[in-house]
Amino acid sequence: MSEADVGARLRAIRLRLGLSQRELARRAGIANATVSLIESNSVNPSVGALKRILDCVPMSLAEFFAMAAGPAAKIFYRTTELTEIGQGAISFRQVGSDLAGRALQMLTERYEVGADTGKIMLRHEAEEAGIVTRGRLEVTVGTDRMVLGPGDAYYFNSREPHRFRNVGKEPCELISACTPPTV
Repeated sequence: MSEADVGARLRAIRLRLGLSQRELARRAGIANATVSLIESNSVNPSVGALKRILDCVPMSLAEFFAMAAGPAAKIFYRTTELTEIGQGAISFRQVGSDLAGRALQMLTERYEVGADTGKIMLRHEAEEAGIVTRGRLEVTVGTDRMVLGPGDAYYFNSREPHRFRNVGKEPCELISACTPPTV
């Protein structure tokens, strides 16, 4: 069993349960950074540390190591293979359908005229970046706000409250990335 298998398996389990790294760490009584380092394969956890994490899931070490590692990761995607995860006036087309074990979420986004992510600001454990390819998008992060046009970009810590809104007279399109994925 390689270190990469441990990190990918732990991440897959955490995502399947809908837990953030912070929540898993809190439940296990360890530092959030420890979960992050294990999942990124920067450290190889001791058996005791891994057992402590799995006890709060709950899952035995035997179950953890018996989990199928999964098929080889797909590399190339045709436009018809992108997975729609948006709804209504906002379309999010994601590269890949299963992001378990992945560190990055890549999207093509489309906001119809007037589309908005909502008055309640978004917040999650990640960093995100994007480049507008068409239209005009108002991006609000905390108290900062700017209208971006084609070629303009953003990059911010997603723990900050944020919101997106199409303020143009045509649909707005962009390419964005989020790490870790926010599924």
